[in-house]
Amino acid sequence: MSLKENRGSQKETLGKVLHYIKKYWIYLVLSVVMAAVTVTLTLYLPILTGQVIDLIIDKGMVDFQGVFQILGKMAVVIGVTAAAQWIMNVCNNKMTYRIVQDIRNEAFRRLEILPLKYIDGHSYGEVVSRVIADVDQFADGLLMGFTQFFTGVITILGTLGFMLSVNVGITGVVVLITPLSFLVAAFIAKKTYTMFHVQSETRGEQTALIEEMIGNQKVVQAFSHEDEALEEFDEINERLGKCSLKAIFYSSITNPSTRFVNNLVYAGVAVSGAVFVIKGGISVGKLSCFLTYANQYTKPFNEISGVVTELQNAIACAARIFELIEEEPQIPDRENAQVLGHVSGRVDLQHVDFSYVPERKLITDFNLSVKPGQRVAIVGPTGCGKTTVINLLMRFYDVQQGRICVDGADIRDVTRSSLRGNYGMVLQETWLKAGTVRENIVMGKPEATEEEIIAAAKASHAHSFIKRLPQGYDTVITEDGGNLSQGQKQLLCITRVMLCLPPMLILDEATSSIDTRTEIRIQKAFATMMKGRTSFIVAHRLSTIREADVILVMKDGNIIEQGNHETLLSQKGFYATLYNSQFAG
Repeated sequence: MSLKENRGSQKETLGKVLHYIKKYWIYLVLSVVMAAVTVTLTLYLPILTGQVIDLIIDKGMVDFQGVFQILGKMAVVIGVTAAAQWIMNVCNNKMTYRIVQDIRNEAFRRLEILPLKYIDGHSYGEVVSRVIADVDQFADGLLMGFTQFFTGVITILGTLGFMLSVNVGITGVVVLITPLSFLVAAFIAKKTYTMFHVQSETRGEQTALIEEMIGNQKVVQAFSHEDEALEEFDEINERLGKCSLKAIFYSSITNPSTRFVNNLVYAGVAVSGAVFVIKGGISVGKLSCFLTYANQYTKPFNEISGVVTELQNAIACAARIFELIEEEPQIPDRENAQVLGHVSGRVDLQHVDFSYVPERKLITDFNLSVKPGQRVAIVGPTGCGKTTVINLLMRFYDVQQGRICVDGADIRDVTRSSLRGNYGMVLQETWLKAGTVRENIVMGKPEATEEEIIAAAKASHAHSFIKRLPQGYDTVITEDGGNLSQGQKQLLCITRVMLCLPPMLILDEATSSIDTRTEIRIQKAFATMMKGRTSFIVAHRLSTIREADVILVMKDGNIIEQGNHETLLSQKGFYATLYNSQFAG
């Protein structure tokens, strides 16, 4: 990234951050006002201290009454300052975490409407890193910015004003040395943004690897892939260490650099102030006051330069979050999209073309007409397009040519939710959320009664194992049902569909994880469930689809054979070869 692009990217990201801040302007204004009160009163304290010093003239010459009056004022000033600082911190915290909440909500909402190709094209860990780790880093930088930036700027301006009121000459010395701090901060800011951006991306890469390895630990251990995984992790970790070291190095030189400038300022004030005292230009009390101001004037430069480097990290993280938020969402439902009611189940695919990658064709001129209540089985070798047809029917992907109709309505002209509500889907890959067994079953029908839930579980032959769980239907299962067997998870997914009983069904290897004895019982349950319902069955075990009304044999994205089991066997074609290969014994 060039320096010009770098600056443009920072400005653009900063503009987006300001858009979120605008919503909470009342907190921002109150924070600035409280910062001004805090700084003003803090700067007023040295004046009171100087007055106390000037009242202590010599031994036995102390104006105790005046000293005590000033000490009383100082107590009030300190109390008000503490209260103002507390209010300022409350405003900053509320503002920061509400902004972060808004960004996280928007990021999650965007994830919900992103097309499936985005999820398929990015590792889960990298996406999680953006929503969790990057937002946390952004929050830290933003909070530091609000807490220290406003206070620092007001302190600098305030101390300059107070110093000018005390002595213009010494103030001139301070102003002449000040630009050095700005030059140091500007140099560091240019260097750190790019490094923090690289650090953030590498951290996302590391999170993705960890998520993959933990999620698939059984496979890793089964294939003795531990050493390779460790090598890959070490390589990413080393890169993260190098880019983090560079980022931290440049951000760490801020403090000593600005402290050096601050000491120059302090020395300049001390020397020039001493000359003025000797000449009788100012009193010792005023010089003491001035030295305090010089110290307070330079301190914010340390803080602001630290804030600048922290903000570089925050902006780099924010840029990655906004990349996600601004990703192109899935094509929204059309403005006049109709809500699909309870359908009869007629499905037509007319001259459908689709490919995941434009240069590699998958489905071309695909035609299919399914009557209401028909059972359609789709078979074929791996990669022939079986699951792709299911993705198109559910509108997880849109066709590129042709159209798909349900009861004569183009599915692009109906709402996605009403289309998917008419399908019951059981996939080979089970998915269960963290929660109770009951919560997982009623996902598609939250208002279901206890009797309906139990009836659905009995129909899917899940009731018996659910009753053996510690709390039955109220047993809490972990994310993706980690404490259940694969077969039990599949039974719960089947129960979920049994409860809804929509007019159309999609069974994609639905019994692949179930033992043969239970599968026979499930097939009987499916047979009952499929009566009068249009059903699409994807299967590798051809014994499970012999009762289908129509069997589509696919190869390279096209239907090469079509008919029922007996007809296809008699043709002695591709289907017969597949079937006989499974029952060669």
